[in-house]
Amino acid sequence: MHNFHHITLELKKLINYWEPKLLILPDDVISGKKNSQGRSIKEIVGHMVDSVSNNTHRIIHLQYQDSPITFPDYANSGNNNKWIAIQNYKEANWHNLVQLWKYAHLHICHIINNINPAKLNCIWISALNEKISLEAMVADFPRHFKLHISEIEELTNN
Repeated sequence: MHNFHHITLELKKLINYWEPKLLILPDDVISGKKNSQGRSIKEIVGHMVDSVSNNTHRIIHLQYQDSPITFPDYANSGNNNKWIAIQNYKEANWHNLVQLWKYAHLHICHIINNINPAKLNCIWISALNEKISLEAMVADFPRHFKLHISEIEELTNN
């Protein structure tokens, strides 16, 4: 049995650390500054919500569908900017968006801690035709989370 407790513990620590920091950011910082992809902090947080949502669905599908599965890959298909635009994160209520970010990530921690160990080798085929195991996907999730947190940190420090 694989234990992902260290991953969820790390994520929860980051969530607890960043939630109050995000909530006190002024509007000109969350809306005005842009990262190298042209995203504001609001849009980065929105993208993180989209990512956790997509990963939640992948984790669930990989535990009951026949492996390998092809599940929509919104990021590698270039659709993540469409998701951001369609949901209009620029105009989202900041407090609500941060709470959605927080609770969606806490929920994926719960899901990760309840993965059926017999399903860890189930495969998702990405849009780039990469074969990614459930175990590898979960192990990589904190890297993606921290990548976007570092973008937010960079924008708040400039």
